Amino acid sequence: VMVRTAFTIGDVHTTLNYGLNRVRFPAPVPVGSRLRGHFKLMAFEPISGGAQVIVEVTTEREGHSKPVCVAEALIRGYT
Repeated sequence: VMVRTAFTIGDVHTTLNYGLNRVRFPAPVPVGSRLRGHFKLMAFEPISGGAQVIVEVTTEREGHSKPVCVAEALIRGYT
């Protein structure tokens, strides 16, 4: 299993997975499939004590053109 950091938010001591706006599962994922995630920054918003970012996460299955999951994740970082 290979895991890489997609992005970092500078000057943040605590990060919080705040939830999801939208989630779609357009295709199934069989056991043992190799997956790859693509991350796209959609918004950055200053909030009290930190910032909130909205990231579009698209998860693909190796060998298939259709994504298996597309989600809009909300992440908050606090200083």
